[in-house]
Amino acid sequence: MKDQEITNYSRIEDAIGYIRDNFKNQPTLDEIAEKVHLSPFHFQRIFTDWAGVSPKKFLQYISLDHAKKMLASQATLFDTAFDTGLSGTSRLHDLFVNIEGMTPGEYKNGGENLSINYSYAESPFGNVLVASTEKGICHIAFANSEAEGLVALKKAFPNATYKAMVDLIQQNALYIFKHDWSKLDEIKLHLKGTDFQIKVWETLLKIPAGKLSTYGNIASQLNQPNASRAVGSAVGDNPVAFLIPCHRVIQSTGGFGQYHWGSNRKTAIIGWEAAQAEALN
Repeated sequence: MKDQEITNYSRIEDAIGYIRDNFKNQPTLDEIAEKVHLSPFHFQRIFTDWAGVSPKKFLQYISLDHAKKMLASQATLFDTAFDTGLSGTSRLHDLFVNIEGMTPGEYKNGGENLSINYSYAESPFGNVLVASTEKGICHIAFANSEAEGLVALKKAFPNATYKAMVDLIQQNALYIFKHDWSKLDEIKLHLKGTDFQIKVWETLLKIPAGKLSTYGNIASQLNQPNASRAVGSAVGDNPVAFLIPCHRVIQSTGGFGQYHWGSNRKTAIIGWEAAQAEALN
C-alpha cells in the first residue's frame, strides 16, 4: 500500500473511531474533519473515494440505531439466507467458499509437513498477510507490517515450512476486496480448527454482505441455542479476516462488540459493506 493510501486509511480509521464514540451527537462534517486535521473539503473527498458514500451517510450506517434496524431485518430473513446460502441480491451471490479442515496430524503437529506460501497485500482496511497451502487459503490477518503478520502466522503453524511467494490461490482470494467480483473463482480454504469451529465459520459465510447477525442467532442455526459463549470463542478464533465475515456478528443489544483486528476496523468494514450493498440495490 502506498504511503499516501496508508495515511488516508489511518485518517479514516481515526475518523470512524471519533464517529463511533460520538454518534449520538451526530457530529458534523466540520467537526470530524477537524479531528483528523483535514479541511472539510479534503476529508469529504478522500472519505467518499474510500467508502463510496459521504461521511454523513456513512455515519448513518454505523450508528447503533442502524445496526438494530439491520439486525431486525436479518432476524426475519436469516433462515432464508441460510437455506439459500450465498444466493440473492447481496454482493456474495456469485461467490462460493469451500472450507476443508486440516487432517488430525496437521492440526496436532502445528502444520508439520505443510508448505505455506505467504505475501503482504493491500486492502481497503489496511494491509493484510495472506497465506496458502496447496489446498487453499489458511490464513488472512490484518497486520501493520509483514514481520508482525509473519509472527502471528508462524505462531499458528510453528512447524510448517514457509516461502514468501504470491500464488494463484492468494490472488483469487484477494479479489474479495475489489468492487468487481467477476474474476472470482471458487475460493477454497484449508483451515486449522475443531469440528465445532469449522461449523461456526461455515455459518458465518451465510450472512450476506450488508447484514448482521448475533452470537445467539449463530448458535440457533447450529441447533445449539445455549452455546452462544462457545460460538463467540469460535468467532474470535477465525483465522481468515474479512473472507470469513466474523465482523458481521454483533451483540444482541445492537452494540458492535470487539474484533480481533480492532473495533474501529470492524466498524469500518460494516459501514463499507452496507454502503456497497445499498449501491447494488
